[in-house]
Parts: sequence; C-alpha cells; structure tokens
Amino acid sequence: MIQATVQYSLDSIKEEARTLVSRGRVSRHQPIYVLCQYIPAREWNCVEVELERCDFLLRDCIGELLGHEEWNND
Repeated sequence: MIQATVQYSLDSIKEEARTLVSRGRVSRHQPIYVLCQYIPAREWNCVEVELERCDFLLRDCIGELLGHEEWNND
C-alpha cells in the first residue's frame, strides 16, 4: 500500500493557525500544540517536524507563531 506524504510548510501552518484564530476556534495565547485538534493525527508528525526545524516549541503560544499582525480598522 502506497501512502502519500503530506508536506507542511511553515507558511501553511501559520495560515491554518491564523484561520483558526480568526474563526475563534483557538486563541493566540494558547500553546501551539492545541492545533493538533484541527490537523489529522497522521499528518501531525509532519507539522511537528516543520515547527522544530523552524525553532518553534509546541508549548510556545500561537501568537509567537503568527507574529505581529496589523489591523486596518485600528
């Protein structure tokens, strides 16, 4: 049986996190590991590897992953 390997770039992880924050599913203050609830378990290992490669810890806040955001309505 051939299994497809899903690649997660840091940008795709950030975009997923940004979407979940904007929908109110997660908070910028929660640890990054809460994202595992929204990413299929079989793909989570790929996410972990990419985060580690980019020097993020699973206990870091999602806000650190997203960085500074500018709002046009301020």
